[in-house]
Amino acid sequence: MSARQLRVVVEAEDFDAAVAFFRDTLGLPVEEAISSDGGAEVVILDAGRATLEIGNPAQKRLIDDVEVGRQVAPKIRLALEVDDARAATDAAVAGGAELVAPPTRTPWDSLNSRLQVPAGLQITLFTEGAR
Repeated sequence: MSARQLRVVVEAEDFDAAVAFFRDTLGLPVEEAISSDGGAEVVILDAGRATLEIGNPAQKRLIDDVEVGRQVAPKIRLALEVDDARAATDAAVAGGAELVAPPTRTPWDSLNSRLQVPAGLQITLFTEGAR
């Protein structure tokens, strides 16, 4: 067996705000939008290449310490690679995200910020090798 796609499925109480944030603020293009009976709505957004990162509790604590300086992450956090973490962070905050930690240089040479975003998710925006 080989997986062909990783799809993260999120229930958003404020569906329109969540879609607008990821589509308009972060620029994820819509692949498909489906309306079904009973008011059911789903929008599938293209987030580029997907990976599944599995870490143990010590790794989670390390990442929180590096990116935020304290333990704040839930068990699941999305991390999106962007061209410019500083600009993307500013755009995310302007688009309704709450800044948890500003762009911070990591020991593995990336620039990472942490945000609480619509849909109740915590995300990291990162740029590899950013100077």
